[in-house]
Amino acid sequence: MKAKFLGVFLAGAALAAGAAEEGGLLAPGAQVEQLAGGFKFTEGPASDVAGNVFFTDQPNDRILKWDLEGKLSTFLQPSGRANGLCCDAQGQLWACADASNELWRIAPDGKATVVIKAHNGKLLNGPNDIWIRPDGGLYLTDPFYKRPYWSRGPKEQDGEKVFYLPPGGTSLVLVASDLQQPNGIIGTPDGKTLYVADIRAKQTFAYDIAPDGQLANKRLFCRLGSDGMTIDAAGNVYLTGKGVTVFDKTGKQIAQIPVPEPWTANVCFGGKDRHTLFITASTKLYAVRLRTAGVGSQ
Repeated sequence: MKAKFLGVFLAGAALAAGAAEEGGLLAPGAQVEQLAGGFKFTEGPASDVAGNVFFTDQPNDRILKWDLEGKLSTFLQPSGRANGLCCDAQGQLWACADASNELWRIAPDGKATVVIKAHNGKLLNGPNDIWIRPDGGLYLTDPFYKRPYWSRGPKEQDGEKVFYLPPGGTSLVLVASDLQQPNGIIGTPDGKTLYVADIRAKQTFAYDIAPDGQLANKRLFCRLGSDGMTIDAAGNVYLTGKGVTVFDKTGKQIAQIPVPEPWTANVCFGGKDRHTLFITASTKLYAVRLRTAGVGSQ
């Protein structure tokens, strides 16, 4: 982590980071550090193939970029009030464009294409988070959080669901409809398991992924919901809310990384070696070095 990272490290975070380090999660001497601040609400971090990290400042309708040199810049504004993000293997950024409840694909030059505008002729609730599996198929959570900037009418979908978009597809496929409020989502790098956080139910579930994108064998992973999620190369799953809570692949909690903000929205791995965990929390962006690398865009 570069010395020029902005911000100061708080003593409370140091104590808990030290506890996590003893458990073998954080890199030796690692601390949660503030990289940047002054935002209204940060969300949706995702890294490209090189390790640059993109994240959203949703109320200010912009996507920002934290590059490998520690430089912050605005990538796209306006951004459709983007929420969750994910990068694909072609370097395109997929965004949950909350302003009009759409799914966007954004080219490296910032040109945006609307891929999905509706499901079965009805407006989506509000695309929230994305995970792209190895073959390019995409999973999308669609909870309903009424926004003050919407001019839309009442909720058109008959539930809060999880959808699948096949590679190259233009229509969503419903894959889960039995969750109260699906939010955070992440999958394993082999494309065989999907984790979905039901934030209202305060639980996270695991599913088996079929080749056609359908989900099966729903099972409880842990009794904690989450706003955002990521996974590392060891199969540990990172949930957000009050700091970052880490579970091993069996669903056992192995660490709690406190973040000095009232709410931690989302996380992703980035940097050249993918050993840096980037954390969007309230009005700031944080990071911490880990022993284990992350996998994929998130």
